[in-house]
Formats: sequence, C-alpha cells, structure tokens
Amino acid sequence: MATAEGAFPHNPWRELPSALAGLLRPRVGDIGSEIIGTVQREVAVYRQPLDSALGRDVVQATRRSLEQFVELTEDPLAPQDRHAEFFQRLGRREYRNGRTTDHLQAAYRAGARVAARWYTSVARAGAFSADVAFTLSDAVLVHISALSNEAVRGYTAALGHNDSDTALARQALAKRLLDPAPASPASVASSASVPETLELLAARARWPWPERVACVVAPAAAQAPTDLEDTTLTLWRGGVLYLVVPEPDSGDRLNRLRRSFAQGTAAIGPAVPPEDCAISLRCARLALRLLPGTPRGGPRGVVDASDHLSALHLLSGASVGNLLAERALAPLRGLTPGKAARLAETLDALLMSWRRTAPEVAEALHIHPQTARYRMRQLEDLFGPRLADPEFRLQALLALRTRALGTPSELPPGRHRG
Repeated sequence: MATAEGAFPHNPWRELPSALAGLLRPRVGDIGSEIIGTVQREVAVYRQPLDSALGRDVVQATRRSLEQFVELTEDPLAPQDRHAEFFQRLGRREYRNGRTTDHLQAAYRAGARVAARWYTSVARAGAFSADVAFTLSDAVLVHISALSNEAVRGYTAALGHNDSDTALARQALAKRLLDPAPASPASVASSASVPETLELLAARARWPWPERVACVVAPAAAQAPTDLEDTTLTLWRGGVLYLVVPEPDSGDRLNRLRRSFAQGTAAIGPAVPPEDCAISLRCARLALRLLPGTPRGGPRGVVDASDHLSALHLLSGASVGNLLAERALAPLRGLTPGKAARLAETLDALLMSWRRTAPEVAEALHIHPQTARYRMRQLEDLFGPRLADPEFRLQALLALRTRALGTPSELPPGRHRG
C-alpha cells in the first residue's frame, strides 16, 4: 500500500498543524463550487453541464482533490492508493474521450489558484501564523504536480494501447464525416450516451482538425494509393474507395492524388469545411456517375467536381429540372423532333449571346446569319414577349442545360447521354 511518503517525497503537510484540517473540511463544498466555475470559464473543453459525463468527471475530480488535501493535512502519512488510482482512471478517460493532458493540466492550474487563495484565507481566519500560509502554498504546488503526474501516467498507459483504438476511431470519424445524418430526437433521448462531437472523435483518432477537406471517390477497381499521407482518412464501403483529404489545397496533395489514380478512375469533390464533407462526397459521386468520360469502362483519370459545379447542381435536381423544361419549353412540344431540336439549339445560343443578334447566334452555331434570323423569327412567334423576360430566360437556360446533361433515370448502365 502506497503511503504519502511514497507519493510525495517532499511532504509539506508534515509541517502543517493537523487542526487546520478541521477548519478546511466544512469549506470543501464552497471551495469546490468556485473551482468548478473557474475551470469551466477558463478551459473551454470542460464547459459542459454538470449532469453530463464530462461534468460529473469535473465535479468528482474537484471533490476528490480537495478531500485528499484535507486528509493529508490531518494525517501526512495517510495511504494514497485509492486517490492515485482515481486520478489515473481520470487520465485514461481523458485519452479515450479525445482530450489531451494539456486540457487537464490547465484545469489543475486554475483549480490550484482558487484552492490556494481559500486555504490561505481559512488559515488566517483561524489565526495561524504566516509560516502556515507559506507552507500551504508549497503544499498546493506539490499536490497539483502529483495529481497531474498520476493523470499523465493513466493517459500514457491508455496511449500505449492506442494503435487499434486509433484505427477504429479513424474509421468511425470517416463514417461520421461521410454520413453525418443526425440521430432522431427520440433515439438520442433513449440512448445511454450522446454521440461524440466530431472534434472529440478527431482528437481520439489523433487527426488534426483541418479548415477544409475534399472527398475522393474511386470505383471498385481502384486501389488505395500507397503514398497517402497519414492524415488522409480511408474507408472502403461496398467495394468503393472513399478518401477524406484534409487541407487539399496545401502543397501538392491533389496533384499527387491525380497521379496516383492516373491508371484508374476517380472523382475529387470540392474543398469544404469538415462538417460539410458529405456535400463534397455527393459532388464527387455525381461527377463519377454522370459526367462525360467518367462512367465505368470510360476513359481513365481523375475528374475534379469543382470544375463542373453548375452541371452537378442541375443533375442533382434533374427531376425538378425536367418539370421546368416541360413548362418553359412547352411551345416546342408540338414541333417535329428535328425542328424542335434546331430551335432549342438556337434558343440556347440566343440566350448565351451578348447582344442577342443574328450574327452572334450564327457564329455560335456555325450557320449562315440568314438561317439564324429565320430561326429567331420562329422563336419570336413561339415564345413572343417572354424572350425579353429575364425570369423566362433564366428558366429556359436552366431547362436547356438540364436536358443537355440528361438525367440519372435516362442513363443506361455504363453510358452517359450528353
């Protein structure tokens, strides 16, 4: 059994009057309340409700440290095993919850400052000498150092078994980033614990929280690049490879990925904040499935979804785009397919032209200006004054772009209709 002599080679409590313990013990509750408030105010990570798991840890650790100090004041040689075990368990919990010993030591420092002030005040009120106040300050420093050492010992022990824990945490983090669907209120209320925040899960995965991430999607035939950086999260799901790349614009990361997939097919989503990783994933998936040149069996290489956001936006809402096309392009419906296609092509060129003149339209379509004028008169007959309405022009352009891209339901497996 470890005694105070073993736990504290320098034992300042031996120089304190044991009667001081009787004055400190009734004040433990008040001292603890102020320490908890100070810790939560100064160390943001511990700013949680006191009835939460983290809040209970803060309360119990504060109470235990104060009780230990009073016990040592009363009996400097008291056994210390149970206290040492408690603070080692606390260190292990800090590791498992993704926090660092820096947070814990900052909390200890804040608590020590409050405790020292209270202890000195109680000693003065009890008419103890100034030497007692100096010894109390020494005891507080020794105590906080010992508490910190025990917590670090527990944290380090947990860290020693971290290889599999880190791998599991990284898998869990990748899944949460790629599929962040929140639990329903009922399921959260009925669960034993609230899911970890992304930041805490990232800390447990030893993954530095980035400003931006990009998601990479590669089909079943792809192989994970062998030169991926340690900070890239990798997840295989249904034979598809998913990568979460932190700070994709840093250095040469994206270019290295492009080179890695040069003999395969992959899509890189746009860079977004980590909590929006699912948006980057959706863009990459759409680009891989629907953009020309990226379907299964098509040309190899990497497509960058950031270069096709307008097309992806239309494709993601293609069903609404088709309804818009039915409404905006209704006047073309009664024409023969060939004539409807020619006028739709002319309408698109007209809407994209700067001055909306026949020579501009003719140049865009590589036709004679007289042919362009003829088609433009037909459009005026069909659409009338709506051709001058900005709202209609926007709707018609969106409708034409949606139809040109095609929709998922129109795409046969392995083909894309442009």
